[in-house]
Amino acid sequence: MRRFLAQMFGASQAPAAPATAPPQREAVGYAERTWTSGDGLSLWARDYGGADGPARLPVICIHGLTRNSRDFEDVAPAIAATGRRVLALDVRGRGRSAYDPNPTNYNPAVYAGDVASLMGEAGIARAIFLGTSMGGLITMTLSTLRPDLIAGAILNDIGPEIATEGLTRIGSYVGSGAPAASWAEAVERTRAINGSAQPHLTDADWDRFARRTWREAEPGKLVLDYDPAIAQAFAAAPAGTPSPDLWPLYMALAINRPMLLVRGGASDLLAEGTAARMQALAPQLRRVDIDGVGHAPTLEEPAARQAIADFLADAP
Repeated sequence: MRRFLAQMFGASQAPAAPATAPPQREAVGYAERTWTSGDGLSLWARDYGGADGPARLPVICIHGLTRNSRDFEDVAPAIAATGRRVLALDVRGRGRSAYDPNPTNYNPAVYAGDVASLMGEAGIARAIFLGTSMGGLITMTLSTLRPDLIAGAILNDIGPEIATEGLTRIGSYVGSGAPAASWAEAVERTRAINGSAQPHLTDADWDRFARRTWREAEPGKLVLDYDPAIAQAFAAAPAGTPSPDLWPLYMALAINRPMLLVRGGASDLLAEGTAARMQALAPQLRRVDIDGVGHAPTLEEPAARQAIADFLADAP
């Protein structure tokens, strides 16, 4: 855990020439946006235009460690239907964004710079952020680097203290998935890893879940849709490696901003005590716990959808 946090929030080195992730077919209903990071990587996002109505700030959706923009393929259109533009991005090393040949760049400071670059190229001066797990850490990091960009935040099952139990569980599978020979196999392997956190999902739900996580590299060969090198941060920590204190990042995000915390009621990554302290330190923080769900809520649960809708109705 110490190595993971230290590497994720440590200094990065200059990257080598960019590598490109394989393209894949996507659903319709959004514009495809590309932009180039400051170190030359080609990055990709979904851009959902908002429906007619009063002008509201856009929403930036950022996924978790091993995920991609497809996690928001139901949530983003629902938000856009309320009148807000929504950008859901593939963080470098995931989905249709390029893989980084220098794995030390897989950390929130670099990711935050990529988000700032996207906003600059998209002409977005301020936005509401919706971050799942790692996406929430990126949002907290951005609040210290470019606080002017963040008007409010929705944190999905993440806080400034990451429970060792959950981090150990993630480290046990990230980067180690062998190819699957069929979608049926991919679905079963996805269910085996995530089933305890999502006991309410149906067979159809698990099929959709798997198709958001895997891609077809070639006929008869499905691979997880991220760079396996992101797992390097989970290597054993050298003796004496300190865990960074992330509470200052959270407090920087909380200053004079509306916030919503969505927490899985059975989360092994965001402890109840951490969530309670987050509320105590930021009284304006709204909170909803999704009963029976672990890390992380899909945000398609009725309670989560209602909480997000209510929050955005009151947000700038």
